[in-house]
Amino acid sequence: MSVESTERRILSVLEEDAQASYAEIADRAEVSKPTVRKYIEKLEDEGVIVGYSADIDPKKLSGQSIAMVGIDVASERYVEATRQLSDIDAVESLYTSSGDHMLMAEVRATDGNSLAGVIEDEILELDGVTAAHPSFLQERLK
Repeated sequence: MSVESTERRILSVLEEDAQASYAEIADRAEVSKPTVRKYIEKLEDEGVIVGYSADIDPKKLSGQSIAMVGIDVASERYVEATRQLSDIDAVESLYTSSGDHMLMAEVRATDGNSLAGVIEDEILELDGVTAAHPSFLQERLK
C-alpha cells in the first residue's frame, strides 16, 4: 500500500467526519491507530490539514444567516483587499476563485439585515472592492 493512498484514505475519513476518533479512522482507512496518529501529525505539520470544522445546516441554525458572496477586486488592490477581508469577523472563510468572481467569501451574521449590513458597510467599503454578489444559503441538501 502506498503512502499516498494511505494519506488519501485517512483524509477521506476526516473529510466525512472531522470528529472521528483515531480508532474510527484506523478502522475505516484499514490502518493501525499509530499509523493514523503519525499521518495526521505529519499532515498537520505540512499544512495539508489546516483545521477541523463542523458542517452547519443554515436552516436549522436559529439566529444566523449565511451567504456565499462573490467579490470582485481591482487587481492593483488585490493583496491588501484580501488581507482586509480576512480581518472581518463575519467572514468565516475566504477563497480565491476561477469562476465569475475573483474571491468567494462565506459570510455569517445574526439575520439577513445584519448580513446585508456586513456586505454594504464592511466589504463594499474596502478600498479596491468593486462589487459583491451575495447568494443567501437556505437549506443544506447534502
